[in-house]
Amino acid sequence: MKPDGSAANRVAGLVLAAGAGRRYGGPKAPVFLGQALRALQGGGCAPLIAILGAGARQARSAVDLAGVHVVDNPLWSEGMASSLRLGLKTVAGLPRITAVCVHLVDMPGVTAAAVARLRAHTHPGCLVRACYDGEPGHPVLLGRDHWAAVAATARGDQGARAYLRLRADQVSFVECVDVAAGYDIDEQ
Repeated sequence: MKPDGSAANRVAGLVLAAGAGRRYGGPKAPVFLGQALRALQGGGCAPLIAILGAGARQARSAVDLAGVHVVDNPLWSEGMASSLRLGLKTVAGLPRITAVCVHLVDMPGVTAAAVARLRAHTHPGCLVRACYDGEPGHPVLLGRDHWAAVAATARGDQGARAYLRLRADQVSFVECVDVAAGYDIDEQ
């Protein structure tokens, strides 16, 4: 199947927002989750899934989560990989999803336009990364064909990085520096 971004290629939006935000001084979800969800939704992702952990109660109070599949990660302290695995398991249980756009909660410079650029490359076997001035970043688009293997290789705070390295020849990079910024927030 060729990438075409058509309606037949439904893309779920997954925000990993469970971390404690130690370098930031507290959980980032209450502060940045709303923006991350808006970027995914504005870029055409549906349904939306948010994985929460540390700061879950505060995030639920601070962010309108109506229509969002909110999943609590009891293993959030084990690192981002536990949230990615839980998110992929959640998405796999939803009907007719071709790919998932994985976004990190602490990247407020990511825009709907960047998400839409990635979505244009959707097919079941896609592996697509946003890049900024040639440097790989987020979000990352993972086609359904890769979900089980990504989950099996995700460890600690590395998420899908090891799997993407193993499949480097299959990864497409989409330049987004003209429509987004790839920085993350680590300090208040």
